[in-house]
Amino acid sequence: MKFFSRIIPFLKEVKMEIKKVNWPTRQETIKYTLIVIGVSLGVAFYLGFLDFIFTFLINKFII
Repeated sequence: MKFFSRIIPFLKEVKMEIKKVNWPTRQETIKYTLIVIGVSLGVAFYLGFLDFIFTFLINKFII
């Protein structure tokens, strides 16, 4: 029973804290999402390029 008597105040505090959060606008969310996607694609292409080069070099000189 002690658990349930402690969870109600906790949930009320959570609700109050969520009201204090400075949520991003729709435009900010779109902007930052596109930045994350762009950086992720950039890193993926960079790593793919390195993988291609190293695979080529290994096949050419070792195998």
